[in-house]
Amino acid sequence: MSANVLVTGGAGFIGSHLVRRLVERGDRVRVLDDFSTGYRENLDGLADDVEVVEADLRDFEAVVAATRGVELVFHQGALPSVPRSLEDPLTTTAVIVSGTLNVLLAARAAGGRRVVLASSSSVYGDNGSLPRRESARPAPLSPYAVSKLAAEGYSRSLARDGGPETVCLRYFNVFGPRQDPASAYAAVVPRFVSAIAAGEPTTIHGDGGQSRDFTYVADVVEANLLAAAADGVGGAVLNVSGGRPATVLELADTLGALLDRPVQKRHVPARPGDVRESWADLSEARERIGYEPRTSLREGLQHTVLSALSGAVEPA
Repeated sequence: MSANVLVTGGAGFIGSHLVRRLVERGDRVRVLDDFSTGYRENLDGLADDVEVVEADLRDFEAVVAATRGVELVFHQGALPSVPRSLEDPLTTTAVIVSGTLNVLLAARAAGGRRVVLASSSSVYGDNGSLPRRESARPAPLSPYAVSKLAAEGYSRSLARDGGPETVCLRYFNVFGPRQDPASAYAAVVPRFVSAIAAGEPTTIHGDGGQSRDFTYVADVVEANLLAAAADGVGGAVLNVSGGRPATVLELADTLGALLDRPVQKRHVPARPGDVRESWADLSEARERIGYEPRTSLREGLQHTVLSALSGAVEPA
């Protein structure tokens, strides 16, 4: 059955993949985005299917208006960067914390059924417990991580005080087509693809032995849909990942093989706020919403490389 749906940050990397999937299944979709990090071209071909509201998450009245008549909210909007948060913690905190609170209050006023929120594995920090389990004590190392943890807290608090139901998904290193390699805060996969394809050195922070649980964007989209539909999961906080760790060096070598190019590695000092190892226990997500990653790291990287080389807009 179709639903009236709002996707905040719907012109961004993950949000735009989610929007396309929602349109495909017949939902009536509204997008709220200020286009500070999202791109209109991410929504190419959807003009007749999606209502776009250009507004800032910090503008409460605009968020209320965008949420009116909506029963389900996928809250993807944020400033998604640890380094950016270290440079400008005030803006990161305002967008993520105040923006999330605005979305939750607006959804309650609209009588919304559920809000699915994008959180982050960064909330775990470097607490030494592997794999990361939702029950572990958070130890955030950056303003971005602190803000995501605060957003989770607000979601649980307001859900107990009149709703709507909330589900927080802690994403682990999401990658895929349409992830911007040109941004000063670009994630590692698009940066590596761009550099290797151009025959330039890949910049590796630290020794490259740090592990990450890289997650293909289509699996993240599926997790959102499952979290929106599952019964008895209000208030849940769940990991969403690719299911196995890989080092940054392994990532670079895999991309070199897929691009059939030599990989030149340029090591620079480790970045403040980065954790050494991060990979997820998916037991809770499997049990509570039936989530299972379907895309291997190599398969996801192959889709990403093909999309980057063709310049095509590839749906999730």
